[in-house]
Amino acid sequence: MKYVQSYYKIFRSMTEYVKEHFKTGLTWNNKDGIDVLDAMHQVQSGVATPRASHTTGAPAPPPPPPLPNLNDNGVPTPPPPPPAGGAAKGGDMTAIFDQLNQGAAVTAGLRKVDKSEMTHKNPALRAGSSVPQRSGSQTSTDSRSKSPMPARKPDSLKSKKPGKKELDGNKWIVENFENTGNEIIEIPAELNHSIIISKCSKCIIQVKGKANAISIDNCTGLSLLVQSLVSSIDVIKSPKFAVQVDGVLPTILLDQVDGGQIYLQPASMKSPPEIVTSKCSAINIVTPPVGAEDDSRETPLPEQLRSYFQNGRLLTEVVEHAG
Repeated sequence: MKYVQSYYKIFRSMTEYVKEHFKTGLTWNNKDGIDVLDAMHQVQSGVATPRASHTTGAPAPPPPPPLPNLNDNGVPTPPPPPPAGGAAKGGDMTAIFDQLNQGAAVTAGLRKVDKSEMTHKNPALRAGSSVPQRSGSQTSTDSRSKSPMPARKPDSLKSKKPGKKELDGNKWIVENFENTGNEIIEIPAELNHSIIISKCSKCIIQVKGKANAISIDNCTGLSLLVQSLVSSIDVIKSPKFAVQVDGVLPTILLDQVDGGQIYLQPASMKSPPEIVTSKCSAINIVTPPVGAEDDSRETPLPEQLRSYFQNGRLLTEVVEHAG
């Protein structure tokens, strides 16, 4: 480390030397000066011998000043201090570099701030601080004025796409139906057909026949009538939906759904479906009556869970509300 610092000091000394004696850069006078080899011998011997010019006969200018002397450790001696009359216009960076080279010792002269002098722990000091604090209204106003988010386009100005129902290979695509009233959108499904329903609002869809799977995405107020499925029904981000299953349905998957009714018929209860929920609320399962004089039973799906540690393991259970 000392060798590297010494190596750096050589170049800094050379920089100061060039700035002082060669302000416009290193040049060589080939016309009126002496030969380069002669000047090199004079610098090495320390004796300057005037030599007449080949053209004008005038004496040659003196050679440049000698290079900086190095001490026994190979480190150049520091330059003389600047005159007391004032510093140079360009500033001297030597003192700054010397401080940086001190390493951790550069902070030895700093004083540790006492807790009584810290403004974040003493409200009285903050009150007398000269730094102005912006109020909450200014902060909120500035954040709104500088918000990069564009203004949201009103729903009335958005272009509405026409409803679409088509069979693409083995996949039914139903989308963009809105406010169909009592009109039922019928889908003649087969065993290998998958049905994708998206961006439908306040409409009724009936799937006739046994399909493979149904996926509902971004629909609001959708009512779906299903006979039987081979796989599952997926409902994603579709609030206030209703599904009635007349036959067999293995699995119902709900993700980010708020408000929904699932009606199961007696044929569905022979092999009840498995229901998996994630981030859902207000989901009710309506099952058929058991006896002739009974009514349909509405059972809400649990929304609140309790987690606790037991013997170093994290256990989670459903919170049941009595009453």
